[in-house]
This record gives sequence, structure tokens and C-alpha cells, in this order.
Amino acid sequence: MGDVTAEAAIGRAAADARAEAAGAAVRASGLHKRFGALTAVEGLDLEIPTGRFFGLLGPNGSGKTTTIHMLSTLIRPTAGRAWVAGRDVLSEPVTVRRAIGLVFQESALDRSLTVEENLTFTAALHDVAPRVARPRIGELLELFGLTDKRHVIVGRLSGGMRRALDIVRGVLHRPRILFLDEPTIGLDVINRRAIWRYIDRLRDHEGMTVLLTTHYLEEAEDCHQVVFLNQGRLIGAGSPREMVDGLGAYILEVEGAESALVGAELRARLGEPLEEGEKLVFRIPDEDFPLAALQDQLRARVKGSHVRRPDLNDVYLWLNSAGSGGDR
Repeated sequence: MGDVTAEAAIGRAAADARAEAAGAAVRASGLHKRFGALTAVEGLDLEIPTGRFFGLLGPNGSGKTTTIHMLSTLIRPTAGRAWVAGRDVLSEPVTVRRAIGLVFQESALDRSLTVEENLTFTAALHDVAPRVARPRIGELLELFGLTDKRHVIVGRLSGGMRRALDIVRGVLHRPRILFLDEPTIGLDVINRRAIWRYIDRLRDHEGMTVLLTTHYLEEAEDCHQVVFLNQGRLIGAGSPREMVDGLGAYILEVEGAESALVGAELRARLGEPLEEGEKLVFRIPDEDFPLAALQDQLRARVKGSHVRRPDLNDVYLWLNSAGSGGDR
């Protein structure tokens, strides 16, 4: 009787956890991953509402890919819990895998097969019936501009076309959640832009939740929300627009402020800067700040000064400099 009661309690706890996570496409609580002495992810909390476009940002080695691998059940967390599509990644991995699409950094395509053969094989792996797979393949090839490549050997496609096909492969079975792990890595600017046109079309067409990892921070500007990681720890979160606006109206870059007096005067007026070699980078708080007058005063005292609008790269640099995710 005791075992039955305990089993029932475990079942109720699992049901309660699913119900709690059901409002979010992805939810993680205290997620840790260690590889020997290396801590790749430390105490990560995430909540991604259904249907949102979410960015997981940071430099190489910050824990982005490890997080994706835990959420997609490819590796087990060392500690913590996560739910994807309302299912526990530890106790219900098969159900989680059915609900997700995953586009890896490295292509999963067979370069010796045609485009159609690759997709037909993928459909079979996901138990998509041929009568369903055929029109779905045609629909996606048209959406991604690959209709005329249907019978082409994958190895003969350009890098950009292969990457587009990787994404088609990842959504063929109509997943509820799509993980894109560095989808444009290794592509030139033209192909990166093309891939993002296709991803935008896909989001409009399918309405699925998308979790993106990238170290090209400009690619995340259209995300509904982003989180920044550094050395496995979350150092900031919010909507891209709110985070950029939070830095102030402008960024002032001053080069060659060699005189300690000039540096001290600027710090007294503008606050503590970031230091990048000979360059001091200051945040300008509002639109009404007399920037032109300040630059006139600096002209004879520094090598150069430049004013620009802040972006997500600045957000990351300032978050990192604040010490919330600094070196360990």
C-alpha cells in the first residue's frame, strides 16, 4: 500500500509540474551542467511563453549550446529541472523530442542524397506518413525558395542553400518549438540575410515558438525577449529594445584621451566608461545632452571622438563590465 501511495504522490507531483509549466513553451529552473571540473551552465532560470521568438545570447563558450542540448534532451543536466512543451526533459524525453525541431550548428544532411531524399528520410524518422510528407515537403521547399532544387544532390548546393535545407528538415514534422543553434554560423553576410528572410517567413507561416542561439547579436534584434549568458551564468534579460534604451540615448567613443585630466573630467561629467585599449566608451543618458558642444571641447584634446546609437553589442559589454557575469 505504501508503494502505491508513494507512486500516486509522484504521479500527482509530475502532473502538477506539467500544469505549472504548461503556460510556457520552455521553462527551466536552476539548470546546471558540469563536465568534470568545468561548469558550462550554472543555475539558469528561463521561461519562454508559447509562440515567442526568444534569443539566448553570448560569446562562444558562454553556455548557449549546452543549454540547447539540455532542453532538447541530448544531454542530461547535472542539476535543476526543465520542461519543454509542458513535459519534463528528464522523465519524458521521448515526448519532448516529438514536440521539438532542432537545427544544429553542424549540418545533419546527407550530402550524397538529393534534397527530396533527405527530407523523405527525415519524415520517416518522425513517423510522418508519405501522404502527409509529400505536400509538406513541397510547401516548405517553396517557402524557402528551394523548389527547383528538389532533385539536386545536397553536396552540390551552396552553403546558404544547405543551411536553409537544414531548417526545412528541422520543421518538417510541424514541431511546436524550434531550437536554432547558431543558424547562420560560417555564412557570409548575403547568405545570413537570406536565411533570416526564410526564418521570418517560417515564423509568420507556422506560428511556432523559436529559441535562437547566436553570437551575432544584431540577429537577435527582432526577438521578443533575449537573455545574455557569460561563462554559463545569466547576466541580463529583457526585450532587445528595452535593454538598448536602458543604456541611454547615445554612445560616445573617445580615442586618445591621454591626459589623466581629460579622462577625469569626462568621468565626472558622464560616469565611469568602458575602457577598450586607448578608447573610452561613455553612455550619454538623454537626447538633450549637449553632445556637439562636448565634442568641440574635446577636439583639441583627444585624437578623435565618435557618437552613435547603442545596440545589443553595447548591452552585452556593459552587462559584462558590471560584474554580474565577469571572469571567474
